Amino acid sequence: MLHALTALLLCQLVGEAATRSLSLPLPGPVLGLVLMLALLVSFPRFAALMRPVAQGILAHLSLLFVPAGVGVVGHLATLGGQTMALMLAVVGSTVLSIAAGAVTFAAVARLTGARDD
Repeated sequence: MLHALTALLLCQLVGEAATRSLSLPLPGPVLGLVLMLALLVSFPRFAALMRPVAQGILAHLSLLFVPAGVGVVGHLATLGGQTMALMLAVVGSTVLSIAAGAVTFAAVARLTGARDD
């Protein structure tokens, strides 16, 4: 397990170092993720090594949302005056996202010639 976590962090480090040294307009962790994907596809043993760690991280993914929740609760007094604006932004962005997805789906269906059967 320690080797898998080390490999995960090394991929992120390599990605971060590459984006900073090459001045790429891409976040380092994203490049590290691409490197990790290449390693997983190229080496099945590496994929087998990473599987238990990945499953463990995914099983406890909800813990990654705790800092955001604590931040919101910690600044509740500050956010209190902006409640209506925040609710409008959340609801509005949700509606716009769903509408954009529906319009995109309809456009792709029209371009590919898909029909309702």
